[in-house]
Amino acid sequence: MIASGPAAKRPPHMLLAEVLGRSVIYQSFGGHMLRSALLYTALVFGANAAFAADPDWQAARDGGLDKLVVADAPVPVPDTEFTDPEGGTHSLADWQGQVVLLNFWATWCAPCREEMPALDRLQAELGGDDFQVVTIATGRNAPDRIDDFFDEVGVENLPVLLDPRQQVARAMGVVGLPVTVLIDREGREVARYLGDAEWDSEAAKALVTQLTAP
Repeated sequence: MIASGPAAKRPPHMLLAEVLGRSVIYQSFGGHMLRSALLYTALVFGANAAFAADPDWQAARDGGLDKLVVADAPVPVPDTEFTDPEGGTHSLADWQGQVVLLNFWATWCAPCREEMPALDRLQAELGGDDFQVVTIATGRNAPDRIDDFFDEVGVENLPVLLDPRQQVARAMGVVGLPVTVLIDREGREVARYLGDAEWDSEAAKALVTQLTAP
């Protein structure tokens, strides 16, 4: 995660907390959002939850996705709208019928810079009619800065989507970045990952293959 430095020098928009026994850096979206996000997480997730589907979650954890948190039961994702640089509006319903790996990120987020090329490679290899990597920049992320970021890290296959008021992040209980959410074909959240990961690893690709199986 982000190395924020001594407490006295940490940026005012960051704070350190413990989630599921792991240190993560939070962007302070405001007390109400933090309370809502923690309530959402408490209601939806359990660290050792069973899931009545085919994916081998434990194998994914053992293969490197150790911070994967599986939902107790699939939860419909919100229909909150977000935008693109041209002013178009979208919602996660746009990808109904596909498995989605939804990544929340920001241009200032150092771990996001680390994992974005792997997300791009995953989309290049497995993206198609059955699966899509969807990246949403949450908070203040100017489109030209996103373009520069993508050029710097070599991203060629990921969408530029914007959540400037953090409405989607708020609706989905996201308070730290990066966070990646796995969504099934029915538009339901089945798992999420807190922090950066090697999304083009064999474990990650096996998980996507299992989720997209007929």
